Amino acid sequence: MKKILILAVLATLTLQLKAQSLADLYETNKHSVVTIYVAESVSTGTGDPRTFTSSLGLGSGVLVMEDVVLTAAHVVGNAEQIMVQFYDGESISAKTARFSRVADVALIRLDHPPAKPHLAVVGNSDETRIGDEVFVVGAPLELPYSLSRGVISGRHSEPNLSNDGKILEFFQTDAAINTGNSGGPMFNYKGEVIGIVSSILTRSGGFEGIGFAATSNVARALLTERSSRFFGVEAMVLPNDMAMILNVPQESGWMVQHVVKDSPAGQIGVRGGYLNVSIGEQELLLGGDIILQVDDIKITGEESLLKLLAYLNDINSTVTHKIRVLRAGEIIELRWISKDFQSTEQ
Repeated sequence: MKKILILAVLATLTLQLKAQSLADLYETNKHSVVTIYVAESVSTGTGDPRTFTSSLGLGSGVLVMEDVVLTAAHVVGNAEQIMVQFYDGESISAKTARFSRVADVALIRLDHPPAKPHLAVVGNSDETRIGDEVFVVGAPLELPYSLSRGVISGRHSEPNLSNDGKILEFFQTDAAINTGNSGGPMFNYKGEVIGIVSSILTRSGGFEGIGFAATSNVARALLTERSSRFFGVEAMVLPNDMAMILNVPQESGWMVQHVVKDSPAGQIGVRGGYLNVSIGEQELLLGGDIILQVDDIKITGEESLLKLLAYLNDINSTVTHKIRVLRAGEIIELRWISKDFQSTEQ
């Protein structure tokens, strides 16, 4: 009986220490977490290229350098304006600098560092094991600095979405994730960022215990080592049959859906779609540019697009690119100077 009592006391103390540890971790790391407010301007899709609708969005992020925030690509992908708010209430505008829609990670650069920067430590996600405890801090349902905790439920690689040989990877977790958590940090119990919250798997529209976060190593590789640049377009590679239906004069093309006005693509005059249509189960905007070729690289499918993105990312000098675009049935040429969209190096 005495032994059972001692074990019960030890178990209670262990739970109290763990709770205290999590509270301490939250207090230490909450200042590095930010709330991101975005304003978007997108076509109404009614067939008039001059009509746009504005919308506001909200997500989360984490400060990793004095003027650099990591977040999810879908939070800032179509943003015309970005405002980053810190725990002490300070707000600073920002612009997207590096971006991977496939991995759903982005790097945004603040117009200036915060008065009192609190930087998060980015950990090595390769050391994380299934079953490890984690916690997430963000703004679910517009409730900033909310904490949820759980475990790593799985690790999923996407070899078919690899980019330059780097396999994309996501953590699965049962830590509660809802709208507004996107882009926020997933911490381990050392207080290190090991993931950037991406999405949930749901049938009801709400959280059902399955959430995903891009691993920190993938985010680091795609956004720093490879310097993935932000071009400011949301586009899709046309399947061959759809290219034939749209009278594209080659096997495929990159059909532009949205263009961020103050972005490299917007500045050279790339146009987005303006008519909502459904082709089979595919929802898309017609009427925008279809990019056919950049310099000597013709877009014939997914592989050629990855080749093109790698080519543009690898250029470090000033280069004038020739871009062939199908617009309203005519092929026109745009000029793109690489120094105009080259992101600032860290």
